[in-house]
Amino acid sequence: MKRSFSVLLALLGLALFAAAWQLSITLIEPSSVMAGYFSPRKAAEAMVRLAATGDIWQHTIDSMRRVFVSLSIAIVFGVPIGILLGVSKLFEHTNNLLFQFLRMVSPLSWMPIAVIAFGVGDAPVYFLLSFAGMWPIALNAAAGVRAIDPKWLRLARSMAASKSEILFRIVMPAILDHLLTGIRLSIGIIWIVLVPAEMLGVQAGLGYLILDCRDRMEYGELVAVIIYIGILGAILDYAARFIRNIWQRR
Repeated sequence: MKRSFSVLLALLGLALFAAAWQLSITLIEPSSVMAGYFSPRKAAEAMVRLAATGDIWQHTIDSMRRVFVSLSIAIVFGVPIGILLGVSKLFEHTNNLLFQFLRMVSPLSWMPIAVIAFGVGDAPVYFLLSFAGMWPIALNAAAGVRAIDPKWLRLARSMAASKSEILFRIVMPAILDHLLTGIRLSIGIIWIVLVPAEMLGVQAGLGYLILDCRDRMEYGELVAVIIYIGILGAILDYAARFIRNIWQRR
């Protein structure tokens, strides 16, 4: 009953948003290009048209591939950095200021450098997305390491456990909850950076599709793609949260 009520409230919120969207367009200029192309009805029609032609599915596949490849790279680099930040005071004091500096620079600021270094295509996109998604993973992994009870580590050392055994049997299971939180945040950041990153010369992807709709002056399709990006992002976030909740209930 409670779950059904939550679903109804969510649907009500979406309906109110659509109504406010239509009202705002009508009040601004009823006969303008806004009313002709950017209304909820036109966006819905364009979304049905995009789904029927099938073009949007290939763009979706390309974008999702870039997201998951970049997320994998971010995990490969972010987890070791986070563990080192958590276990080594020397590493933390030496690199903390540098990492905070790098983390606070907008990933989009690196776009010209990424193109110069990697050329056009997937490579600069992977760099930008991985760089953006690495920091939430690293910081949450570090927080997880610091939250480990030192008694467990002392007990493992007293039983002559090797460093690899301590890492894989104590540290990694202990920080997994923090790590899943970091991955969820990383997915959100990667998804936000994805669209502008896909404007770097790639020939497919949702960011590319937005530029293509603009160039063809298909403004209804442009709005439909924006809505579609939001829906996919919400699904990704829900999936990440669902996996984390399953882990917490174990």
